[in-house]
Amino acid sequence: MTIPESAWVTIGLTGQLFFTMRFVVQWIATERKKKSVVPEAFWYFSIVGSLILLAYSIYRKDPVFILGQSFGMTVYLRNLYFIQKGKKHESD
Repeated sequence: MTIPESAWVTIGLTGQLFFTMRFVVQWIATERKKKSVVPEAFWYFSIVGSLILLAYSIYRKDPVFILGQSFGMTVYLRNLYFIQKGKKHESD
């Protein structure tokens, strides 16, 4: 494996780590509350992981992976939009 390929594998693994961390954060929040909870950090980990994995999938020229990460990003950003909108509405 060449150095650039090794670097991209490292980038891909880093993105996967962020993606995995969102589930760890969600699991811990759920265990603490004893009910299903999706904390705001879940969406931030989703965005960071998705951006990194999108870069990796573009490098790999994988159209299935590119489409999947692009769609997911839309969902994650939309959820954060609603969270921020809800916070603004609560403060009014």
